[in-house]
Amino acid sequence: MTKGAMDFVSEAKGQIENLAPQQVAKELEEGAVLIDLREPEEVQATGRIPGAVNAPRGMLEFYADSSLPYHREEFDKDKRIILHCASGGRSALGAATLKQMGYDNVAHLDGGMNAWKQAGQPVEGGS
Repeated sequence: MTKGAMDFVSEAKGQIENLAPQQVAKELEEGAVLIDLREPEEVQATGRIPGAVNAPRGMLEFYADSSLPYHREEFDKDKRIILHCASGGRSALGAATLKQMGYDNVAHLDGGMNAWKQAGQPVEGGS
């Protein structure tokens, strides 16, 4: 039986911590690192969550692997890391991947930027 993209997303959501916008806002106040997996064009068009660091999904594994020259300091296994994207698919897949890479304190914003905005949480920029 073949799987579609949403099958993978559903499986990932069963393996990770799924957070509501209010939970993410609270964790950001407590020092969590928020990684925005959307493409730069998406961020420019729809704005960003204050404090979020942009790291497009296609580079996630490379940024998260400390043995590579692409590694970014935001990806610290000792910190709480929360991923988000537009609607939660990429971030669910990304969080499951980071868990496989040894990140134990990782979660994602269920519903992504769409849920964040619907909850009335703050957004910077956007067209």
